[in-house]
Amino acid sequence: MTSNRKTLSGGALVILIILFVALMLVVNVLFRGARVDLTENNLYTLSDGTEQILSKIDEPINLYFFYSDKGTQNLPQLRTYATRVREMLEEMAARSNGEIHLEVIDPLPFSEDEDRATTYGLQAVPVNTGGDKIFLGLAGTNSTSGQAVIPFFQPDKEAFLEYDVAKLIHDLATPKKPVVAMVSSLPMGVGFDPQTRQMRDPWAIQQQLSQSFDVRELNAGGIKSIDSDVSVLVLVHPKDLSDEAQYAIDQFVLRGGHLLVFVDPDAELDTSGADPQDPQAAMFADHSSDLPKLFKAWGIEYDPKTIVLDRARAVTVSLGQGRAPAPHPGIIGLTAADLNHDDVVTANLDTVNVSSAGYFDLAKDATTKLVPLMQSSGDAMTTPASRLKMLPDPSALLNDFKPTGDRYVIAGRVEGKFKTAFPDRKDAGHLAESKEDGQIVLVADTDILGDRLWVQVQNFLGQKLMNAFANNGDFVLNTIDNLTGSSALISIRGRATSQRPFTTVEALKRSADDRFRAKEQELQSELKETEQKLAQLQSAKSTDQAMILSPEQKSELDNFVKRKAEIRKELRDVRRSLDAEIESLGARLKFLNIVLVPLLVTLIAIGFAFWRVRRRKSS
Repeated sequence: MTSNRKTLSGGALVILIILFVALMLVVNVLFRGARVDLTENNLYTLSDGTEQILSKIDEPINLYFFYSDKGTQNLPQLRTYATRVREMLEEMAARSNGEIHLEVIDPLPFSEDEDRATTYGLQAVPVNTGGDKIFLGLAGTNSTSGQAVIPFFQPDKEAFLEYDVAKLIHDLATPKKPVVAMVSSLPMGVGFDPQTRQMRDPWAIQQQLSQSFDVRELNAGGIKSIDSDVSVLVLVHPKDLSDEAQYAIDQFVLRGGHLLVFVDPDAELDTSGADPQDPQAAMFADHSSDLPKLFKAWGIEYDPKTIVLDRARAVTVSLGQGRAPAPHPGIIGLTAADLNHDDVVTANLDTVNVSSAGYFDLAKDATTKLVPLMQSSGDAMTTPASRLKMLPDPSALLNDFKPTGDRYVIAGRVEGKFKTAFPDRKDAGHLAESKEDGQIVLVADTDILGDRLWVQVQNFLGQKLMNAFANNGDFVLNTIDNLTGSSALISIRGRATSQRPFTTVEALKRSADDRFRAKEQELQSELKETEQKLAQLQSAKSTDQAMILSPEQKSELDNFVKRKAEIRKELRDVRRSLDAEIESLGARLKFLNIVLVPLLVTLIAIGFAFWRVRRRKSS
């Protein structure tokens, strides 16, 4: 009987193994390509926007991921990130219905693959003093000889990894140059300058836009509708637009069109009102711009008569020969801290200069959302734009400066479903509300576009050379480049990174650093007090006793030396306490991982075995 039971048990085990293998084969066939993302921030789950872009690809796209596998053997962090990039590329290829073909290439030194990577325009980055270089970039091609590249995947830009790759794929899938329609009341293009009586060159930003996009200039007075092939409409300093033109803009936005607007309380480059016979005529002319009807419909508040002053970001300007330079709080040099590094438009920018800029706010009853792209510092206030007229010394603006503590939105992205500003219109095809969420980018400054604030243009052997000293041009190009993408591409936001910092340890370190700095400040304060006491005692001594320490001075020095030793000991205790807390945390984690979890599993197994034994005995 026992022998038969053993035979049956052995046979049953073999049958179970066969069934398990068969089940795995069936699952492998039925669920091929199925994946489950168990990461906290869904790192391996593509966004809906990327899924839409991949689903609309109708021609083969080849992606070549150049990764120096052997060259990064001693760079574990870079290898980890390269794995992250490769897994995302593989995920996109798997979701493209077979339209994306991915090839991973290790370009060894002096190989044809290295030459191929260089030909594509990928960037080789040196990793040591010996001159060794590595590749970590992506090249893509389509069926019409179109080409796009990401020269190097920077680990510190991991949050925008999905967007960068999705944009490359989107550009290859839609190779036609996007159409950008521009309506401007400022002299941005080539034309005749009546003041100098000479032909003027186009602004640097206008030249850059013409190189990247199919720019179509529109006459504000003749706008009846916006053509359907326009990807982005750019309004620069819109002044006194007719209702017909505003209605065309309104319906363009409601149809899903993308809009970029530059308004200004005091456009320095606005030449309207100029009179050769009266030099002061232009100075007192109205150089503000506004879209009150449209802004109200979009839930935006904007005052065309108010500018932002920022004491902390005031740019120092020259006041002329023989006068010292002075800070100008109306000319603001925005830094990286003032730019939204969670938005792809401003993520990589460092400096943007604006002048006599206004600001936007969201109306209380707004149904839209205002996402800041550029903000003033907290050391800012607002003032009437008229204060800038006839201002010989800009530092006078600081005389009665009273910061509000608010950070004013100088440029922002408006998101949501937009309603028409013309509810009474009954035109054919009239839309009262957008069907889907839309995107509008607003900038409360037009001077940001002028050469003076961001670029030096020089003639060299008949060629125009541009030397940018600020990122104004990058901001404009990034914004239009972002808006020319499909709504799916624009919807892709920065993602969480795969790096998982030890937040508890970092909190302990910050707490210890705070205590350490407090003790250091205490020591510096006591040192200063001791020096003052010694100086007072020294001044009370006669000339012949000046080089001899008095008993009081000696006592003060002894007390300070003693106190200094005590504080240094306290500083060491703070450091030791931090190390002890980190070691204690590590010990607890080790106990949980090495002892507690295996112990729980063992107890569960013993309990299960005990339950089976009792069940057998009872049966």
